[in-house]
Amino acid sequence: MKTKIEELETNSKIKNIKYLYRGINDFKNGYQPRRNIEKDEKGDLVAESNGIVARLRNYFSQILNVDGFNDVRQTEIHTADPLVTEARASEIELATEELKSHKSSGIDQIPAELIKAGSKTICCEIYKLIISL
Repeated sequence: MKTKIEELETNSKIKNIKYLYRGINDFKNGYQPRRNIEKDEKGDLVAESNGIVARLRNYFSQILNVDGFNDVRQTEIHTADPLVTEARASEIELATEELKSHKSSGIDQIPAELIKAGSKTICCEIYKLIISL
């Protein structure tokens, strides 16, 4: 018991939070062994480690090894209509109004408060940038 308490103190001092809380939960709840049980294809429970590994190997091979998969990069897309409709000034104004204040700025390092403060002027300039692309 004394060694467990010293171990918790050490984890607390070195800020190893994961093992600190795990140790606290062990004290609070007592030792509860974790059971590794899986269901096989028929629904029967499998408890031995070799059976579990085999079951998971089969399961993931069925999911990940899909036949007839077409690579999207090889497929050409021919459309007459543009894929994205052009932005409207009202959409940009609505998006700037919905920006959350007091959040970190993005790649451009422009805080949301500054964009909101510029209101119509900033929205018009953003609209011109989008249209020119």
